[in-house]
Amino acid sequence: MGKRGIETLVGLFVLLGVVALLFLALKAANLANFGHRDVYRVSARFDNIGGLKVRAPVRSAGVSVGRVVRIGLDPKTYQGVVTLEIDSQYVFPKDSSAKILTAGLLGDQYVGLEPGGDEKNLAGGDVVSQTQSAVVLENLIGQFLFNKAADAGAAGNGGATGSPK
Repeated sequence: MGKRGIETLVGLFVLLGVVALLFLALKAANLANFGHRDVYRVSARFDNIGGLKVRAPVRSAGVSVGRVVRIGLDPKTYQGVVTLEIDSQYVFPKDSSAKILTAGLLGDQYVGLEPGGDEKNLAGGDVVSQTQSAVVLENLIGQFLFNKAADAGAAGNGGATGSPK
């Protein structure tokens, strides 16, 4: 094999490496779906969406059934409006509920769909009415510290509620 043949093989190997890196980058960014998918869009309103991001997965029973395509703020109710794109092969009852959950202790957030029992199914443009907002770790820590401080204050008073005699 001549010098030209070796250079061609090295070039092909480098090109293959670049394609592999591009594929991994798209997979990591959750953009690897190149084909057209049949989907339907529904929206859900949350009081607090926490750190939810566009392109976050929508999961049901741990299975990815769609993704978040838009996040906005309703100017009248000041609630976060999350638009979900769900694969049409997955059909959920109209009374399904949506929760913003966290993967692991400090992982990324995603929307969890729990199916209801209604005979009618969600269709494009519907609104998921039963929602549970994100649990914000800072709020939980603040509540915990506030409760501990209140307990310590009550213990410092000897638990008495009346005036001393």
